Amino acid sequence: MGRVTAPTPVIPVPPADLPGTLGALRAAGHQYRTVKQELRDNLLARMRSGETRFPGIVGYDDSVLPEVERALLAGHDMVLLGERGQGKTRLIRSLGALLDEWTPVLPGSVLNEHPMHPLTPASRAQVAEAGDDLPIGWLHRSMRYAEKLATPDTSVGDLIGDVDPIRIAQGRTLGDPETIHFGLVPRTNRGIFAVNELPDLAERIQVALLNVLEERDIQVRGYQLRLPLDLLLVASANPEDYTNRGRIITPLKDRFGAEIRTHYPVDLELELALIRQEADLVAEVPEHVLEVLARFARAVRESPSVDPRSGVSARFAIAAAETVAGAALRRAGLLAASDTPEGRPEAAVARVGDAVSVTSTLRGKVEFESGEEGRETEILAHLLRTATAETFRAHLAGLDLSGFTALVEDGAAIETGELVSATELLRQVGTVPGLAKVLDRLDLGDAPTSEEAAAAVEFVLEGLHLTRRLGKDVTDSGRTVYGGRG
Repeated sequence: MGRVTAPTPVIPVPPADLPGTLGALRAAGHQYRTVKQELRDNLLARMRSGETRFPGIVGYDDSVLPEVERALLAGHDMVLLGERGQGKTRLIRSLGALLDEWTPVLPGSVLNEHPMHPLTPASRAQVAEAGDDLPIGWLHRSMRYAEKLATPDTSVGDLIGDVDPIRIAQGRTLGDPETIHFGLVPRTNRGIFAVNELPDLAERIQVALLNVLEERDIQVRGYQLRLPLDLLLVASANPEDYTNRGRIITPLKDRFGAEIRTHYPVDLELELALIRQEADLVAEVPEHVLEVLARFARAVRESPSVDPRSGVSARFAIAAAETVAGAALRRAGLLAASDTPEGRPEAAVARVGDAVSVTSTLRGKVEFESGEEGRETEILAHLLRTATAETFRAHLAGLDLSGFTALVEDGAAIETGELVSATELLRQVGTVPGLAKVLDRLDLGDAPTSEEAAAAVEFVLEGLHLTRRLGKDVTDSGRTVYGGRG
């Protein structure tokens, strides 16, 4: 058996027409700019052209993004404050797209020094000696972003650097930058450095960042290196972390030029847009089912039984949609041998009943108030029923659904459930007056598949039950039986 090796990361290759020497760079009219000048110029260029400034960021157009843009234009380092799952890290990572695609560097420089602005004595000597014949390299913007998840065991050496004893033994003196093994922050010189969950960083380690933010130099082992670092420092934090797991020390907070509050999607449409964008769905999930899940996530977030300080991540609704799609795919796999009237296997289309499984599988994503111990699944099940009823009313209110209630009069019943095929469900229902209008209201088109029609029928039956117009019972085998009046 052959040895399995990890894939080699793809490093962008500079275009052949970029200058190869310092003289050619000067002749091309290149001007040295700091990182913050770069970000400012490129942001203004996108504003003027109408190009999307922050692709993939949903729900922040009128609130968070204007504040981020003001901070970037002002040249401020920033800290984003918000509960978990509000897209703080994604927003921070999107800032890298505002850097120049390619920037010149001194080849071999761990500090990504600019040929026109060398920092270390060795680099300055190299530039002075070679002059315009100095070979230069090019760094892609994807290599100019670094981030560190703050953990209690993070050291000053990890972030700033430490003395390299081997170099000292080779005869170099303390105070010589060549004796330092640089940490993540100086290695991100001329780029963007992000610290996620900053309060988790020990206070003595936070102190090490003070000079980076204000004086733009670094201190290692008691001596100071005058290296004017050029970078944008961005951090994220949960507001409650100031008093819970840790805190951002006051002098460090003071050195951030901007403190920006993030938030969850403010309305249902934005919540839905986020699910559509982020969820990796392995089956078709009709819009009304996605809406149930979006309303469910918002109901959980607003529930008095849930700890509001921890928040309910946007990942909750995304994972719910993926779980429901997984349930639909499981049904299609188990029913593969049952051909539909069209002569094809059951297609994977989610129904509202598939959402029941999320109340147990996603329970760990929610932090409940201490008094609710033991009732977590029950609370989530109630909120899911509420979300389903609200979606039912939003789409089907005022519609004549007497054709569906008539199906179960005189003791008749309709069975559905995780392992009931669309063909079987539709056979029980037959031709129902009003079904065409239901399909239209749910945007399932003029010619829905049998699986989409079954999803609509199950949604109506569940909605009628939740509005007390149909009885419902769940059998020991997991099937759901609708019948009789509630």
